[in-house]
Amino acid sequence: MTRKLGGGSLVIATHNAGKLKEISALLDPYGMKCISAGSLGLPEPAETGKTFTENALIKARAAAEASGLAALADDSGLSVDALDGRPGVYTADWAERQWFEGEPGRDWYMAMGKVEGLLQQKGPDTDRSAAFHCVLAIAWPDGEYAVYEGQCPGSLTWPPRGEMGFGYDPVFVPKGGEQTFAEIEPSAKHAISHRADAFAKLVADQFGR
Repeated sequence: MTRKLGGGSLVIATHNAGKLKEISALLDPYGMKCISAGSLGLPEPAETGKTFTENALIKARAAAEASGLAALADDSGLSVDALDGRPGVYTADWAERQWFEGEPGRDWYMAMGKVEGLLQQKGPDTDRSAAFHCVLAIAWPDGEYAVYEGQCPGSLTWPPRGEMGFGYDPVFVPKGGEQTFAEIEPSAKHAISHRADAFAKLVADQFGR
């Protein structure tokens, strides 16, 4: 039987304000007070895993051990069929400016352009199918944990469209839709996203809904 979260504080193992806001909105109805690892001054552990699950557990365990509270980590990314699943667990790394420009920080337009450039190299008829993947890991200070996986299939478009969302949202069109994740309202995205899929499984298991 999976261990259950009680009400109260839950550390969200992220320093990303956009991700904290999105996760907090999803957990708010269940009485969880979300605080970020960044606001607690917790260091970011090295994400050395080969899979989304491994990286999510690394982050959740580090935050739980450092804070003494239950912690939730999200590891998510974009897999592109024609690129053999890349960027995958390196989704955020492709946006790191120091990899290409010698400067710190992330440039998501650069990352989107890298994906598009690789697709264009393969020719105009290249399959543009892609999917966002999300793994949510809950870890407790005593070592217990639970994992939930979700995905959202779709395809890539170019040029980027929309001002909402973050990351690769401006080039991702969910299956059956016409607008990118950055063009639709956050509430609509939350209903169909890879994170929402994983959260639905978490909620069903943790809160019985």
